[in-house]
Order: sequence, then structure tokens, then C-alpha cells
Amino acid sequence: MQVTETSAQGLKHEYQVVVPKTELGTRADERLGDLKTKVQIRGFRPGKVPVDHLRKVYGRSVMAETIEAAVRDANSKIVTDNNFKLAAEPKVTLPEDPKTIEAVISGEADLSYTVSLEVMPKIELADFKNMKLEKLVAEVSDEEIDEAMKRIAEQNKPYVAKADGAKAEQGDRLTVNFVGRVDGKEFDGGKAEDVAVNIGAGQFIPGFEEQLVGFAVGDNKTIQVKFPEGYANADLAGKDAEFDVTVKGIESAGAVTIDDTFATSLGMESLDKLKDAVRQSVQQGHNQASRQRLKRQLLDNLDKMHQFEPPQSLVEDEFNNVWKQVQDDLKSQARTFADEGTTEEAAREEYRKIAERRVRLGLVVAEIGERNKIQVSDEEVNRAVVERLRQFPGQEREVYEFYKKNPQALASIRAPIFEEKVVDFVSELGQVTEKKVSRAEIEKAEEEDSAKALADAKS
Repeated sequence: MQVTETSAQGLKHEYQVVVPKTELGTRADERLGDLKTKVQIRGFRPGKVPVDHLRKVYGRSVMAETIEAAVRDANSKIVTDNNFKLAAEPKVTLPEDPKTIEAVISGEADLSYTVSLEVMPKIELADFKNMKLEKLVAEVSDEEIDEAMKRIAEQNKPYVAKADGAKAEQGDRLTVNFVGRVDGKEFDGGKAEDVAVNIGAGQFIPGFEEQLVGFAVGDNKTIQVKFPEGYANADLAGKDAEFDVTVKGIESAGAVTIDDTFATSLGMESLDKLKDAVRQSVQQGHNQASRQRLKRQLLDNLDKMHQFEPPQSLVEDEFNNVWKQVQDDLKSQARTFADEGTTEEAAREEYRKIAERRVRLGLVVAEIGERNKIQVSDEEVNRAVVERLRQFPGQEREVYEFYKKNPQALASIRAPIFEEKVVDFVSELGQVTEKKVSRAEIEKAEEEDSAKALADAKS
């Protein structure tokens, strides 16, 4: 076998490979010899079929298998000899001329083909000890606890049926049946029974709840509404609709006293215990927001410290995934690039840069993990899967089977765990200073960082 490198540009290499016909013939004969002990042909005892007869029957298919194996072995040797780490599968270009192909299959000509490879870049990791990071620390204030307690009380306020003949008012909860139509025809999802509607909660189409004010139990009326332009169902977005509504019950909200009795109604021992639980929950939210900001800083630093050309095949795959999501989002919202204040060409350029950044950071994170033997255990993955199962009550078994049978889906669970462990590793090496701030300052910092990251991606 003869291998000649014909092109080397950046991460892309191309080779001309020639496999002599004698080598192909030898490999094909070995395969035929192996078949001799396995195939059964009428008129011959097992293992006694002449090789020449096997060649007449199976020669072409065996040679095709031989060529495929020879190409695979040759490509593998190129990768091994050059210590390449491939970014994508090799691209093989075989002869297209029918006469040439026939000559190779019949054993009259050498096999000559080209193979294009794109390899992973060699990444020189920076010294993380000089990385400076700022960690925002926010303590939970009494005002935040009070606000959270009021929200809990609002969500758990009791409702009492109103007197016969009473009219619905703002803040009341109604139980209704409804049937919706667009252009005189019912649409999917537009019909329901025994639905709870809180007037003023803003959970339904704009105008729906407001028009229920003044209804009484037993009323059956038609209300007119219009679906928002950005409605999730593009078929309904921006369209006028009418709903036949039947009121089956009206309840008014009762007052809630935030005391020990209220706390015990929620399963807590006392009001103090409820406040402690609320404080922990709010603090956890602060900590998560602070960590996300720290992580964003760290990734921004990694990106600046490791500027290299990522494999374009990986960038193209990432861009296609991102671009599909962008187009799907625009379609679902019935919007255009012009509505977003840009053009398709400008948006493509922007999201391609974002794709390049994602690929580059992914390679850096992977390199850090590999060099420092950072691994994700099966136990960690299993815990994450269990957490995911809790998000699908009643469907736990189906979701578990899905992850069990789909290695790719399981990898999507493992990847973020790995990334978080790398973030922790690099953070410990860097110079992290803490700054005490309020929750509002964390939120402001998040907004500023997001705007800066978007601007950097566009530049």
C-alpha cells in the first residue's frame, strides 16, 4: 500500500492511497478460504467447495467487501501513524469511472482513492493561576423573606363559593366550560371542561379573563378575543376568535393570615420553620445566580486565553443546530429577521461566530478534563437521571427506558456534569475574590454580562 499526502492546510489533510491489486487479491482469497468452511452449496460436501467455484459465485461480493475493508484499514493506519485525533469521519473519494471500478473489482487494476481528513487542533492550555474572577455573594434580606411569604400566601389563599346570583368580580375564581372557534371552526386545544380561571391572573389570552367579569353561575355567553401576534401556535397567531363560555361555579378569595396555623397547613411545624425553609430556598436562588455569573466569567476568560481555529466540520454542525432553533423560534412567533432589527445574512454571520465560540470552548473544556483526569461517575449520572425523572410524574418508567436505550441522550446528561466539574477545577486554580452585593445587584450584573457576551460574540 502506498500513501502520499497531497494537501495539508490547517486542520485539513488529503491523502492519495494506492492499494495494489495483488494485495486485494490476497485478501480476497483469504476471505474465500474462510467462506469455504462455512457455506453450503448443493452438490458439494461441507468444506469441500473448490475455491474457484466460490470465486465464480461470491467473487464480486467478496472483492467489494475486501475493498471496503482495505479502505477502512488504510485510513486507520494514516490516523495512527500521524497520531491524529479526528474531528469528523474521513471523507473517501473512490474512482467514478465504471471501467476503472470494474477493473478493480475484477482484480485487474490497483485501487486508487483519495481521503480527506479534518483533525482536532493541538491545544496549549493557559496558566489558570493568573485568571481573576469575581464572585458575588448576596445574603437574604428580611424584605425578600416577606415578599416570598406574601407570594406563598397568595398562591395558597382559600376560595369560598359566592352566594347564588352573585356576579364574577376581579380576583374571583371561576369554573368554566368553553369551546373556541376561529373563522367559525373549532380548533385543536380550544375546547375544555371544568377549567379554573382566576380573573386578573393573566393566564389566558388577553381579554378572555376580563370579559368574565359580571358573569353569574349558569351563564352561557360568547366572548370575542384575538390571539397575540407572537402566540406559540403559529396557525392561531394574530387571529380573531370567539369562545362560548359556560360558568359552572364562582368563588371569591379569602384572606390569609401568615401565622403558625398557615405554616402547619403547608406541612411545616411552625411559622419560624416555614421562614427558615423560605430563607434557604431564596439563598439557593442567590447562590445559583452567583455561580452562573462566575461560570460565565470563567468561560469568557477561557475563550480569550485560547484563540485557535476550531474544526470547521464541528462548527458547521453546531451552526446548523443553532440556526434551526433560530428559524423554529421565529416561525413559532410568526416573526421575521426584520422584526428582530437585522437581516438573515447578518444573523447567519452572528450565529456562526457563536457556534465557533461554543465549539472552541467545548474543545478547551474537554482538554482540561482529559489532562487532569476529570471524570463523571456512573453514580453521578444516575443521580442526574433520577432528578430528570422527577420532572415527569407518572412517566418515570418511560423516561428511564428512553435514557437506558439512547446513549446519546445519556451523554446529554453526562456533558453538563462534566462541564460543571471542570468549572470547579479551574475556579480553584484561579484568583477568586468575593464581593457582597444585593440580589438586585446580582440581577443587574447578569444583565450586563449577558449583553457584553452577546456584543463580544457579534464582534
